[in-house]
Amino acid sequence: MKFTSEDNDDIEITVIPLIDVILVLLIFFMATATFDQNSRIKVELPEASSDLKSDQAQPLMIQIDAEGRYFVNNNEVINPKIETLKAAILQVGADPGSKAVVLRADARAEHQSVVTAMDALAQLGFRNLSIATVRGKQ
Repeated sequence: MKFTSEDNDDIEITVIPLIDVILVLLIFFMATATFDQNSRIKVELPEASSDLKSDQAQPLMIQIDAEGRYFVNNNEVINPKIETLKAAILQVGADPGSKAVVLRADARAEHQSVVTAMDALAQLGFRNLSIATVRGKQ
């Protein structure tokens, strides 16, 4: 009785299924990984203090009521055209480089009225614009 075989079969390791499993795992981890997304825009946030300086000049106040009428420092502008609004702002004598502007619009005012006021200020060179709001009821 002879239990050993005369055939010498070479043992082969099949690597194709191993490569398939590794590729599936790689695709799975790539699809489920979260990537760090840093912002490409560097923004320096302004600092604010609650103290108001007494020597600080009063800001230019532009108000828009519910009907879309403009008021520059509590003086009504004749018509809602952008040229008239720009003339009224220039008549006040505000310096675009250093003067702050506060825009107060009624909640029922049309969005176009607010955009027109912001456009007029931008065309005149004002860059320091604040939009006034009130704290809502909670």
